[in-house]
Amino acid sequence: MKRMRKRVNQWLTGQLQLPADIVYDYPRITLIGDIHLYIENHQGLLTFESDLIEVKQPSGMIRVEGENLVIKNLLRKEIVIEGKISAIHHNE
Repeated sequence: MKRMRKRVNQWLTGQLQLPADIVYDYPRITLIGDIHLYIENHQGLLTFESDLIEVKQPSGMIRVEGENLVIKNLLRKEIVIEGKISAIHHNE
């Protein structure tokens, strides 16, 4: 089953030129300066502290480190984080 799904995803991205983040369910991360972070396609909030936010996503976890971090918007598939962002890590 996994092999078939992988072949279908490769065909979708190759032949139909669909973006890989949509086909493979990857998160889309947009950082504006070091104060505004937008994450699409997340699967929930794991940790929320003023210096650490961890967000679950299909292939692991996104770890956001910084100061005075706040969640400005939290929707089913989108999250907006603001504050002084010092690092973003992806852990599988």
